[in-house]
Amino acid sequence: MNRSLLLGGAAAVATMTGCSSGSSGTAGSASAAPSGAPSGMPGGGPGGMGPGATEVKYDDFVGVTTDGEVVEDLYAIHSTGVSTDAVVKAAQAFLDGLSAKERRSAVFDVDDDEWLAWSNVDGYEREGVRMGDLTSKRRDLGYALLGAALSAGGLTQSRDIMKLNAFLGDYSGGGKETLTEGHYYFTFMGTPSTTKPWGFQYEGHHLAINYFVLGDQVVMTPTFMGSEPTSATYQGEKITTFEKETTAGLALLRSLTTAQRKKAVSGQEKGGMDMKAGAGQDNLELAYEGLVASGFTAAQRRKLLDLVGVYVGYMDEGHAEVKMKEVEEHLDDTWFLWMGDSEDSSAFYYRVHSPVVLIEYDAQSPLAYGDESQDGDDGNGGGGPGGMGGTPTQRHIHTIVRTPNGGDYGVDLLRLHLENDH
Repeated sequence: MNRSLLLGGAAAVATMTGCSSGSSGTAGSASAAPSGAPSGMPGGGPGGMGPGATEVKYDDFVGVTTDGEVVEDLYAIHSTGVSTDAVVKAAQAFLDGLSAKERRSAVFDVDDDEWLAWSNVDGYEREGVRMGDLTSKRRDLGYALLGAALSAGGLTQSRDIMKLNAFLGDYSGGGKETLTEGHYYFTFMGTPSTTKPWGFQYEGHHLAINYFVLGDQVVMTPTFMGSEPTSATYQGEKITTFEKETTAGLALLRSLTTAQRKKAVSGQEKGGMDMKAGAGQDNLELAYEGLVASGFTAAQRRKLLDLVGVYVGYMDEGHAEVKMKEVEEHLDDTWFLWMGDSEDSSAFYYRVHSPVVLIEYDAQSPLAYGDESQDGDDGNGGGGPGGMGGTPTQRHIHTIVRTPNGGDYGVDLLRLHLENDH
């Protein structure tokens, strides 16, 4: 389960994109930081730039909690009424198109540690089958699987992240293998089935989708999406990402009263990287902070649900509706935290946190794109690559969605399935 972080191209590019030499090792070992980076960063830091300071094993998985204690009885095996036939068929079709060797490299047990071994770093050494190594026909089967698992918006967002990754490679002149559209990997846990538990993982630079299926239930967390830059023209196509996430967050903040904002807005200064629940943080203890939604007006509750819906809405529509109902059931126990300024072009961080959902949005320091004098169409200057101590900007955004209290990777559902059915 060790995962080494490769330099993957010019050393300078590796440093800018967050790669570190060394390995994640076993639980308790720390990743080496790039030369000149703060100790433990970015590979081992809480922002999820790599596999994290420790690598939790599946059997030791607890999930994100507020205090180390899991809130019980949040999840149950039940019929959602939303078919998973399409994603099962698409997954099987993709697997059928692989060679025997490729299939052996890509298929793991449903409770394998491989679930937890994901990263958003470009040069991370991954298992599975690489999209760039497949024929166009077999890549299309992979995109068909993503299309069945995600909403149209989710598929577009994922593809745009991949295209902007290739743009970054062209821009920086490095990472000729990793900073491409093709450096994204599929792994499968278990065998696609409409009755038995299984899932898949799709990951690469700035994109990691964990998709667990049990019957007609789906868990699509952790899901990491990010980009640097967040807007560019690639092969004649103008691509812009994270507009909805940015505007929905601002809309909720601006709906708050002065008294509410005093509670929601942290006194902590926005840093270059503030994400807490990124890669390697599967057993994170994260207390509720900010403003609880129990006192929200109807309009504010709607804006909160709209914000959550942006992220949840990247999964297929039917299962997104199921998840939103779960979120709404715990809305009074949902907390909203904001860090940073609140202008349209400001770099800020926000968090939505409840017993059943954790969302983070983090505008970070530029690592590989922009310079001090560069100013984009939105007036948001590049700020210059300055490592995690640089000035944050909307040109580099990371987001993550998790299901706290043991829900990530469908772990709690699998546990219930094994207890009740075996």
